[in-house]
Amino acid sequence: MRSLLFFCEMLALLPIVVARPFVGVLIFSFISFSSLHRFTWGFAGSLPWVYVTAVLTLIGCVVAREPKRLPVNATTLLVLSFLICITLTSIVALAPFDAVETKWEWVAKVYFFLLVTAALLTDRYRIHALLWVMVISLGYYGVKGGGFTLLTGGGGRVLGPPSSMISDNNHLAAALLVTLPIINYLRMQSAHRIIRIGLLLGMVLTLFAVVGSYSRGALVGLAAVSVVLWLRSPNKIITAALIVVAVTSAVSVMPQEWQDRMWTLQDAEATQSGQSRLAMWHAAWKMAVARPLTGVGFMGPYNATVMETYSPGTTPRAVHSIWFETLGEQGFPTFLVWLALSGVAVLNTFAIQRESKRIPELQWCRDLARMTQVSIVAYMVAGTFLSLGYWDFYFTLLVVIAATRMLVRQAVREAGRALSPDIGWRPRPLPGMTLPGLSVAGGPSQAGQGPGFRPAGGGTRGGILPGRQASARIAPPARGATAPAHGATPPAHGVTRTGFDG
Repeated sequence: MRSLLFFCEMLALLPIVVARPFVGVLIFSFISFSSLHRFTWGFAGSLPWVYVTAVLTLIGCVVAREPKRLPVNATTLLVLSFLICITLTSIVALAPFDAVETKWEWVAKVYFFLLVTAALLTDRYRIHALLWVMVISLGYYGVKGGGFTLLTGGGGRVLGPPSSMISDNNHLAAALLVTLPIINYLRMQSAHRIIRIGLLLGMVLTLFAVVGSYSRGALVGLAAVSVVLWLRSPNKIITAALIVVAVTSAVSVMPQEWQDRMWTLQDAEATQSGQSRLAMWHAAWKMAVARPLTGVGFMGPYNATVMETYSPGTTPRAVHSIWFETLGEQGFPTFLVWLALSGVAVLNTFAIQRESKRIPELQWCRDLARMTQVSIVAYMVAGTFLSLGYWDFYFTLLVVIAATRMLVRQAVREAGRALSPDIGWRPRPLPGMTLPGLSVAGGPSQAGQGPGFRPAGGGTRGGILPGRQASARIAPPARGATAPAHGATPPAHGVTRTGFDG
Protein backbone atom coordinates (compact mmCIF):
# COMPACT_ATOMS: atom_id res chain seq x y z
CA MET A 1 0.00 0.00 0.00
CA ARG A 2 2.81 2.42 0.87
CA SER A 3 4.58 1.63 -2.40
CA LEU A 4 1.42 2.20 -4.45
CA LEU A 5 0.69 5.51 -2.70
CA PHE A 6 4.20 6.82 -3.37
CA PHE A 7 4.01 5.69 -7.00
CA CYS A 8 0.69 7.48 -7.56
CA GLU A 9 1.99 10.69 -5.98
CA MET A 10 5.07 10.71 -8.22
CA LEU A 11 2.96 9.88 -11.27
CA ALA A 12 0.81 12.94 -10.56
CA LEU A 13 3.74 15.29 -9.94
CA LEU A 14 6.15 14.37 -12.72
CA PRO A 15 4.05 15.73 -15.66
CA ILE A 16 4.12 19.17 -14.00
CA VAL A 17 7.92 19.18 -14.20
CA VAL A 18 7.99 19.66 -17.96
CA ALA A 19 5.85 22.80 -17.74
CA ARG A 20 7.42 24.05 -14.50
CA PRO A 21 11.05 22.85 -14.31
CA PHE A 22 11.59 24.44 -10.89
CA VAL A 23 9.07 21.93 -9.55
CA GLY A 24 11.52 19.32 -10.84
CA VAL A 25 14.26 20.91 -8.73
CA LEU A 26 12.06 20.61 -5.65
CA ILE A 27 11.12 16.99 -6.36
CA PHE A 28 14.70 16.03 -7.20
CA SER A 29 15.96 17.65 -4.00
CA PHE A 30 13.30 16.05 -1.83
CA ILE A 31 13.95 12.53 -3.12
CA SER A 32 17.71 12.95 -3.05
CA PHE A 33 17.87 14.45 0.45
CA SER A 34 15.18 12.45 2.23
CA SER A 35 15.39 9.05 0.45
CA LEU A 36 11.83 8.43 1.64
CA HIS A 37 11.30 5.97 -1.22
CA ARG A 38 13.66 3.66 0.69
CA PHE A 39 10.86 3.06 3.17
CA THR A 40 8.56 1.63 0.50
CA TRP A 41 8.41 -2.02 -0.43
CA GLY A 42 7.99 -3.33 -3.93
CA PHE A 43 8.50 -1.70 -7.30
CA ALA A 44 8.19 1.95 -6.18
CA GLY A 45 11.30 1.77 -4.03
CA SER A 46 13.48 0.44 -6.84
CA LEU A 47 12.49 2.84 -9.63
CA PRO A 48 15.09 5.51 -10.57
CA TRP A 49 12.99 8.47 -9.49
CA VAL A 50 15.94 10.84 -9.25
CA TYR A 51 17.08 10.19 -12.81
CA VAL A 52 13.55 10.44 -14.22
CA THR A 53 13.01 13.76 -12.44
CA ALA A 54 16.37 15.09 -13.65
CA VAL A 55 15.62 14.22 -17.29
CA LEU A 56 12.14 15.78 -17.18
CA THR A 57 13.56 18.90 -15.52
CA LEU A 58 16.11 19.31 -18.30
CA ILE A 59 13.37 18.91 -20.90
CA GLY A 60 11.33 21.53 -19.08
CA CYS A 61 14.30 23.92 -19.08
CA VAL A 62 14.32 23.70 -22.87
CA VAL A 63 10.60 23.86 -23.68
CA ALA A 64 9.11 25.88 -20.80
CA ARG A 65 9.17 29.66 -20.60
CA GLU A 66 9.77 29.69 -16.88
CA PRO A 67 12.42 32.24 -15.77
CA LYS A 68 15.85 30.65 -15.87
CA ARG A 69 19.43 31.71 -16.45
CA LEU A 70 22.69 30.17 -15.38
CA PRO A 71 24.52 32.84 -13.38
CA VAL A 72 28.23 33.16 -13.97
CA ASN A 73 29.71 33.58 -10.52
CA ALA A 74 32.44 32.04 -8.41
CA THR A 75 30.19 29.24 -7.11
CA THR A 76 28.95 28.03 -10.50
CA LEU A 77 32.44 28.26 -12.00
CA LEU A 78 33.85 26.20 -9.11
CA VAL A 79 31.09 23.61 -9.47
CA LEU A 80 31.89 23.28 -13.17
CA SER A 81 35.62 23.08 -12.38
CA PHE A 82 34.99 20.36 -9.81
CA LEU A 83 33.02 18.36 -12.36
CA ILE A 84 35.94 18.53 -14.78
CA CYS A 85 38.46 17.66 -12.07
CA ILE A 86 36.68 14.55 -10.79
CA THR A 87 36.26 13.37 -14.37
CA LEU A 88 40.00 13.63 -14.98
CA THR A 89 40.91 11.94 -11.70
CA SER A 90 38.43 9.14 -12.41
CA ILE A 91 40.13 8.38 -15.73
CA VAL A 92 43.36 7.50 -13.91
CA ALA A 93 41.73 6.07 -10.76
CA LEU A 94 43.30 2.93 -9.27
CA ALA A 95 40.17 1.14 -8.04
CA PRO A 96 38.25 -1.22 -10.38
CA PHE A 97 36.57 0.65 -13.22
CA ASP A 98 33.03 -0.45 -12.33
CA ALA A 99 33.29 0.89 -8.78
CA VAL A 100 34.85 4.15 -9.94
CA GLU A 101 32.25 4.64 -12.66
CA THR A 102 29.37 4.10 -10.23
CA LYS A 103 30.72 6.63 -7.73
CA TRP A 104 31.62 9.15 -10.46
CA GLU A 105 28.15 8.89 -11.99
CA TRP A 106 26.50 9.66 -8.65
CA VAL A 107 28.77 12.60 -7.76
CA ALA A 108 28.68 14.05 -11.30
CA LYS A 109 24.88 13.88 -11.31
CA VAL A 110 24.76 15.79 -8.03
CA TYR A 111 27.10 18.56 -9.16
CA PHE A 112 25.57 18.88 -12.62
CA PHE A 113 22.17 19.35 -11.07
CA LEU A 114 23.63 22.04 -8.83
CA LEU A 115 24.06 24.08 -12.01
CA VAL A 116 20.43 23.43 -12.97
CA THR A 117 19.35 24.52 -9.50
CA ALA A 118 21.44 27.68 -9.74
CA ALA A 119 19.84 28.55 -13.08
CA LEU A 120 16.32 28.29 -11.65
CA LEU A 121 16.83 30.07 -8.31
CA THR A 122 15.75 33.44 -9.67
CA ASP A 123 13.85 35.03 -6.77
CA ARG A 124 13.19 34.96 -3.05
CA TYR A 125 10.14 32.74 -3.29
CA ARG A 126 12.03 29.98 -5.07
CA ILE A 127 14.85 30.19 -2.53
CA HIS A 128 12.37 29.82 0.31
CA ALA A 129 10.58 26.97 -1.44
CA LEU A 130 13.86 25.08 -1.78
CA LEU A 131 14.78 25.79 1.85
CA TRP A 132 11.43 24.43 2.98
CA VAL A 133 12.02 21.27 0.97
CA MET A 134 15.47 20.90 2.52
CA VAL A 135 14.10 21.34 6.03
CA ILE A 136 11.19 18.96 5.51
CA SER A 137 13.47 16.33 3.94
CA LEU A 138 15.76 16.07 6.97
CA GLY A 139 13.53 17.62 9.61
CA TYR A 140 11.30 14.57 9.34
CA TYR A 141 14.10 12.41 10.70
CA GLY A 142 14.87 15.00 13.37
CA VAL A 143 11.29 15.05 14.66
CA LYS A 144 10.95 11.29 14.37
CA GLY A 145 14.32 10.62 16.02
CA GLY A 146 13.73 13.15 18.79
CA GLY A 147 10.41 11.58 19.64
CA PHE A 148 12.03 8.14 19.65
CA THR A 149 14.74 9.37 22.02
CA LEU A 150 12.21 10.85 24.43
CA LEU A 151 9.95 7.78 24.41
CA THR A 152 12.80 5.32 24.96
CA GLY A 153 14.85 7.51 27.29
CA GLY A 154 17.79 7.27 24.90
CA GLY A 155 17.59 3.49 24.89
CA GLY A 156 18.37 3.14 21.16
CA ARG A 157 20.37 4.91 18.50
CA VAL A 158 18.68 7.21 15.99
CA LEU A 159 19.37 6.07 12.42
CA GLY A 160 18.67 7.52 8.99
CA PRO A 161 16.93 6.02 5.95
CA PRO A 162 18.42 2.70 4.79
CA SER A 163 20.74 2.55 1.77
CA SER A 164 21.24 6.31 1.79
CA MET A 165 24.15 8.64 2.46
CA ILE A 166 22.79 9.47 5.93
CA SER A 167 21.77 5.97 7.02
CA ASP A 168 24.55 5.78 9.61
CA ASN A 169 23.85 7.35 13.00
CA ASN A 170 26.94 9.57 12.75
CA HIS A 171 26.06 10.84 9.27
CA LEU A 172 22.45 11.53 10.23
CA ALA A 173 23.51 13.47 13.33
CA ALA A 174 25.85 15.67 11.27
CA ALA A 175 23.10 16.23 8.69
CA LEU A 176 20.66 17.31 11.39
CA LEU A 177 23.21 19.74 12.82
CA VAL A 178 23.55 21.38 9.40
CA THR A 179 19.75 21.57 9.13
CA LEU A 180 19.11 23.10 12.56
CA PRO A 181 20.11 26.69 11.63
CA ILE A 182 17.98 26.52 8.47
CA ILE A 183 14.97 25.52 10.58
CA ASN A 184 15.68 28.51 12.79
CA TYR A 185 15.86 30.79 9.75
CA LEU A 186 12.45 29.67 8.51
CA ARG A 187 11.11 30.19 12.02
CA MET A 188 12.39 33.77 11.97
CA GLN A 189 10.76 34.43 8.58
CA SER A 190 7.39 32.79 9.23
CA ALA A 191 4.50 35.22 9.70
CA HIS A 192 2.12 32.77 11.40
CA ARG A 193 2.58 32.08 15.09
CA ILE A 194 1.53 28.43 14.81
CA ILE A 195 4.22 27.78 12.20
CA ARG A 196 6.85 29.48 14.33
CA ILE A 197 5.88 27.37 17.34
CA GLY A 198 5.91 24.22 15.21
CA LEU A 199 9.37 24.97 13.86
CA LEU A 200 10.66 25.72 17.36
CA LEU A 201 9.31 22.38 18.54
CA GLY A 202 10.97 20.75 15.53
CA MET A 203 14.29 22.31 16.50
CA VAL A 204 14.02 20.92 20.04
CA LEU A 205 13.16 17.42 18.81
CA THR A 206 15.98 17.59 16.25
CA LEU A 207 18.37 18.45 19.06
CA PHE A 208 17.18 15.38 20.98
CA ALA A 209 17.70 13.29 17.83
CA VAL A 210 21.30 14.54 17.51
CA VAL A 211 22.04 13.56 21.10
CA GLY A 212 20.15 10.29 20.69
CA SER A 213 22.35 9.27 17.77
CA TYR A 214 25.17 8.40 20.19
CA SER A 215 27.57 10.15 17.82
CA ARG A 216 30.65 11.58 19.53
CA GLY A 217 31.54 13.65 16.49
CA ALA A 218 28.05 15.14 16.54
CA LEU A 219 28.54 16.16 20.17
CA VAL A 220 31.64 18.13 19.14
CA GLY A 221 29.69 19.61 16.24
CA LEU A 222 26.82 20.52 18.58
CA ALA A 223 29.22 22.46 20.80
CA ALA A 224 30.54 24.37 17.77
CA VAL A 225 27.02 25.07 16.47
CA SER A 226 25.93 26.36 19.87
CA VAL A 227 28.84 28.79 20.07
CA VAL A 228 28.45 30.13 16.52
CA LEU A 229 24.66 30.34 16.85
CA TRP A 230 25.13 32.40 19.98
CA LEU A 231 27.65 34.67 18.26
CA ARG A 232 25.35 35.24 15.27
CA SER A 233 22.26 35.88 17.37
CA PRO A 234 21.10 39.50 17.89
CA ASN A 235 19.87 38.74 21.43
CA LYS A 236 22.72 36.86 23.03
CA ILE A 237 21.32 36.61 26.57
CA ILE A 238 18.07 34.93 25.54
CA THR A 239 19.85 32.74 22.99
CA ALA A 240 22.40 31.58 25.55
CA ALA A 241 19.65 30.70 28.03
CA LEU A 242 17.68 28.75 25.42
CA ILE A 243 20.76 26.84 24.26
CA VAL A 244 21.76 25.88 27.79
CA VAL A 245 18.24 24.74 28.70
CA ALA A 246 17.76 22.76 25.46
CA VAL A 247 21.15 21.00 25.56
CA THR A 248 20.90 20.24 29.28
CA SER A 249 17.41 18.80 28.82
CA ALA A 250 18.54 16.59 25.93
CA VAL A 251 21.58 15.28 27.81
CA SER A 252 19.63 14.67 31.00
CA VAL A 253 17.33 12.06 29.41
CA MET A 254 20.24 9.95 28.13
CA PRO A 255 21.27 6.82 30.04
CA GLN A 256 24.63 6.09 31.64
CA GLU A 257 25.71 4.16 28.54
CA TRP A 258 25.53 7.36 26.51
CA GLN A 259 27.55 9.30 29.05
CA ASP A 260 30.25 6.61 29.17
CA ARG A 261 30.53 6.71 25.39
CA MET A 262 30.84 10.50 25.30
CA TRP A 263 33.56 10.49 27.99
CA THR A 264 35.80 8.51 25.64
CA LEU A 265 36.33 11.77 23.76
CA GLN A 266 38.88 12.65 26.44
CA ASP A 267 41.20 9.97 25.09
CA ALA A 268 40.04 9.27 21.53
CA GLU A 269 43.32 7.64 20.53
CA ALA A 270 42.80 4.90 23.12
CA THR A 271 39.51 3.73 21.54
CA GLN A 272 39.38 1.36 18.58
CA SER A 273 37.22 3.82 16.62
CA GLY A 274 39.68 6.64 17.21
CA GLN A 275 42.67 4.52 16.23
CA SER A 276 41.04 3.35 13.00
CA ARG A 277 40.17 6.94 12.04
CA LEU A 278 43.70 8.16 12.65
CA ALA A 279 45.07 5.24 10.62
CA MET A 280 42.79 6.05 7.68
CA TRP A 281 43.65 9.76 7.81
CA HIS A 282 47.31 8.86 7.71
CA ALA A 283 46.73 6.47 4.80
CA ALA A 284 44.75 9.07 2.84
CA TRP A 285 47.54 11.59 3.34
CA LYS A 286 50.07 9.09 1.99
CA MET A 287 47.90 8.55 -1.08
CA ALA A 288 47.67 12.29 -1.73
CA VAL A 289 51.42 12.78 -1.32
CA ALA A 290 52.22 9.82 -3.61
CA ARG A 291 49.78 11.05 -6.30
CA PRO A 292 49.44 14.80 -5.60
CA LEU A 293 47.73 15.74 -8.87
CA THR A 294 45.06 13.06 -9.07
CA GLY A 295 44.96 11.10 -5.83
CA VAL A 296 43.94 7.46 -6.05
CA GLY A 297 40.48 8.22 -7.42
CA PHE A 298 37.02 7.30 -6.23
CA MET A 299 36.79 4.16 -4.05
CA GLY A 300 40.58 3.94 -3.74
CA PRO A 301 40.62 3.85 0.10
CA TYR A 302 38.09 1.00 0.00
CA ASN A 303 40.26 -1.17 -2.26
CA ALA A 304 42.64 -3.66 -0.60
CA THR A 305 45.21 -3.52 -3.41
CA VAL A 306 45.38 0.28 -3.34
CA MET A 307 45.62 0.34 0.43
CA GLU A 308 48.38 -2.27 0.47
CA THR A 309 50.34 -0.22 -2.05
CA TYR A 310 50.29 3.08 -0.17
CA SER A 311 49.66 2.12 3.46
CA PRO A 312 50.47 -1.55 4.11
CA GLY A 313 48.76 -3.03 7.12
CA THR A 314 45.85 -0.55 7.14
CA THR A 315 42.40 -2.03 6.73
CA PRO A 316 40.59 -0.53 3.70
CA ARG A 317 37.46 1.31 4.74
CA ALA A 318 35.81 4.73 4.75
CA VAL A 319 38.20 7.58 5.49
CA HIS A 320 35.81 9.20 7.99
CA SER A 321 36.84 12.77 7.26
CA ILE A 322 35.58 15.14 4.59
CA TRP A 323 39.07 16.65 4.38
CA PHE A 324 41.13 13.49 3.99
CA GLU A 325 38.46 11.72 1.93
CA THR A 326 38.54 14.41 -0.77
CA LEU A 327 42.31 14.87 -0.55
CA GLY A 328 43.20 11.18 -0.77
CA GLU A 329 40.73 10.38 -3.55
CA GLN A 330 41.14 13.50 -5.70
CA GLY A 331 44.58 14.99 -5.02
CA PHE A 332 45.54 18.55 -4.12
CA PRO A 333 44.18 20.54 -7.14
CA THR A 334 40.69 19.07 -6.88
CA PHE A 335 40.78 19.37 -3.11
CA LEU A 336 41.50 23.08 -3.42
CA VAL A 337 38.55 23.53 -5.79
CA TRP A 338 36.34 21.61 -3.36
CA LEU A 339 37.56 23.72 -0.44
CA ALA A 340 37.11 26.96 -2.41
CA LEU A 341 33.39 26.24 -2.73
CA SER A 342 32.97 26.60 1.03
CA GLY A 343 35.39 29.53 1.16
CA VAL A 344 33.43 31.44 -1.47
CA ALA A 345 30.19 30.69 0.38
CA VAL A 346 31.60 32.16 3.60
CA LEU A 347 32.71 35.28 1.74
CA ASN A 348 29.25 35.51 0.15
CA THR A 349 27.55 35.45 3.56
CA PHE A 350 29.62 38.39 4.78
CA ALA A 351 29.09 40.24 1.50
CA ILE A 352 25.32 39.72 1.75
CA GLN A 353 25.27 41.29 5.21
CA ARG A 354 27.47 44.17 4.14
CA GLU A 355 25.73 45.00 0.85
CA SER A 356 22.13 44.66 2.06
CA LYS A 357 22.33 46.66 5.28
CA ARG A 358 20.98 49.83 3.60
CA ILE A 359 17.80 48.15 2.33
CA PRO A 360 15.35 47.06 5.07
CA GLU A 361 13.46 44.78 2.67
CA LEU A 362 16.57 42.58 2.46
CA GLN A 363 16.55 41.73 6.15
CA TRP A 364 15.71 38.15 5.16
CA CYS A 365 19.01 37.99 3.26
CA ARG A 366 20.97 39.04 6.33
CA ASP A 367 19.14 36.49 8.49
CA LEU A 368 19.82 33.75 5.95
CA ALA A 369 23.50 34.69 5.75
CA ARG A 370 23.92 34.45 9.52
CA MET A 371 22.18 31.10 9.80
CA THR A 372 24.03 29.53 6.86
CA GLN A 373 27.28 30.54 8.52
CA VAL A 374 26.25 28.30 11.41
CA SER A 375 25.42 25.47 8.99
CA ILE A 376 28.81 25.74 7.30
CA VAL A 377 30.57 25.50 10.66
CA ALA A 378 28.43 22.48 11.57
CA TYR A 379 29.41 20.70 8.35
CA MET A 380 33.10 21.43 8.72
CA VAL A 381 33.34 20.45 12.38
CA ALA A 382 31.10 17.36 12.35
CA GLY A 383 32.39 16.39 8.90
CA THR A 384 35.93 16.17 10.25
CA PHE A 385 34.98 12.73 11.56
CA LEU A 386 32.72 11.58 8.69
CA SER A 387 32.83 10.65 5.00
CA LEU A 388 30.46 13.34 3.72
CA GLY A 389 32.79 15.04 1.29
CA TYR A 390 30.32 14.94 -1.62
CA TRP A 391 27.06 15.45 0.30
CA ASP A 392 24.50 17.01 -2.04
CA PHE A 393 22.47 18.74 0.70
CA TYR A 394 25.40 20.86 1.83
CA PHE A 395 26.49 21.94 -1.63
CA THR A 396 22.90 22.81 -2.56
CA LEU A 397 22.95 25.14 0.43
CA LEU A 398 26.08 26.80 -0.99
CA VAL A 399 24.21 27.37 -4.27
CA VAL A 400 21.36 28.96 -2.30
CA ILE A 401 23.85 31.35 -0.70
CA ALA A 402 25.24 32.30 -4.12
CA ALA A 403 21.73 32.90 -5.48
CA THR A 404 20.92 35.13 -2.51
CA ARG A 405 24.07 37.15 -3.14
CA MET A 406 22.97 37.69 -6.76
CA LEU A 407 19.56 38.97 -5.60
CA VAL A 408 21.20 41.35 -3.15
CA ARG A 409 23.46 42.79 -5.83
CA GLN A 410 20.47 43.20 -8.15
CA ALA A 411 18.48 45.02 -5.45
CA VAL A 412 21.39 47.32 -4.65
CA ARG A 413 21.80 48.21 -8.34
CA GLU A 414 18.09 48.99 -8.64
CA ALA A 415 18.25 51.13 -5.51
CA GLY A 416 21.12 53.06 -7.07
CA ARG A 417 19.23 53.57 -10.32
CA ALA A 418 16.14 54.77 -8.46
CA LEU A 419 18.16 57.51 -6.77
CA SER A 420 20.46 58.46 -9.65
CA PRO A 421 19.56 60.97 -12.41
CA ASP A 422 20.07 60.20 -16.06
CA ILE A 423 23.29 62.18 -16.26
CA GLY A 424 26.85 61.11 -16.65
CA TRP A 425 27.88 61.40 -13.01
CA ARG A 426 26.51 60.49 -9.57
CA PRO A 427 26.76 63.34 -7.04
CA ARG A 428 25.95 62.93 -3.38
CA PRO A 429 22.29 63.19 -2.28
CA LEU A 430 21.05 66.20 -0.40
CA PRO A 431 20.18 65.68 3.30
CA GLY A 432 16.47 65.28 3.89
CA MET A 433 15.66 64.61 0.23
CA THR A 434 12.70 62.26 -0.27
CA LEU A 435 11.52 60.17 -3.17
CA PRO A 436 8.18 58.45 -3.67
CA GLY A 437 8.28 55.23 -1.64
CA LEU A 438 11.70 56.01 -0.09
CA SER A 439 13.23 58.55 2.22
CA VAL A 440 16.89 59.32 2.63
CA ALA A 441 17.76 59.75 6.28
CA GLY A 442 20.61 62.14 6.79
CA GLY A 443 23.48 62.59 4.42
CA PRO A 444 26.90 61.14 3.80
CA SER A 445 28.35 63.29 6.56
CA GLN A 446 26.79 61.15 9.29
CA ALA A 447 29.62 59.09 10.75
CA GLY A 448 31.10 58.76 7.30
CA GLN A 449 28.27 56.49 6.15
CA GLY A 450 26.22 56.66 2.97
CA PRO A 451 22.49 57.33 2.99
CA GLY A 452 20.21 54.88 4.78
CA PHE A 453 16.98 53.79 3.12
CA ARG A 454 13.62 53.15 4.70
CA PRO A 455 10.17 52.74 3.20
CA ALA A 456 8.07 55.89 3.30
CA GLY A 457 5.27 55.70 5.84
CA GLY A 458 6.90 52.76 7.64
CA GLY A 459 5.52 50.17 5.24
CA THR A 460 7.06 48.01 2.56
CA ARG A 461 4.73 49.10 -0.26
CA GLY A 462 6.67 51.28 -2.61
CA GLY A 463 10.01 50.13 -1.22
CA ILE A 464 12.71 48.53 -3.30
CA LEU A 465 12.20 44.79 -3.57
CA PRO A 466 14.47 42.27 -5.27
CA GLY A 467 13.55 41.98 -8.92
CA ARG A 468 11.44 45.16 -8.92
CA GLN A 469 12.83 48.53 -10.04
CA ALA A 470 11.45 51.64 -8.40
CA SER A 471 9.85 53.87 -10.98
CA ALA A 472 10.67 57.23 -9.37
CA ARG A 473 13.57 59.04 -10.99
CA ILE A 474 14.79 62.61 -10.68
CA ALA A 475 14.59 64.54 -13.92
CA PRO A 476 17.91 65.85 -15.30
CA PRO A 477 18.47 69.59 -15.77
CA ALA A 478 16.67 71.13 -18.71
CA ARG A 479 18.62 71.61 -21.93
CA GLY A 480 20.70 74.74 -21.72
CA ALA A 481 20.35 75.11 -17.94
CA THR A 482 23.46 76.17 -16.06
CA ALA A 483 24.60 74.04 -13.13
CA PRO A 484 25.02 75.95 -9.83
CA ALA A 485 28.54 76.92 -8.90
CA HIS A 486 30.44 74.95 -6.30
CA GLY A 487 29.13 75.77 -2.84
CA ALA A 488 26.02 77.55 -4.17
CA THR A 489 22.68 77.05 -2.44
CA PRO A 490 20.51 74.48 -4.24
CA PRO A 491 17.20 75.60 -5.75
CA ALA A 492 14.33 75.89 -3.30
CA HIS A 493 11.85 74.02 -5.47
CA GLY A 494 12.79 70.62 -6.90
CA VAL A 495 16.03 68.77 -6.84
CA THR A 496 17.99 68.60 -10.04
CA ARG A 497 20.83 66.37 -8.94
CA THR A 498 21.06 63.52 -6.53
CA GLY A 499 22.48 60.03 -6.40
CA PHE A 500 23.27 56.90 -4.49
CA ASP A 501 26.56 57.41 -2.72
CA GLY A 502 28.14 54.09 -3.44
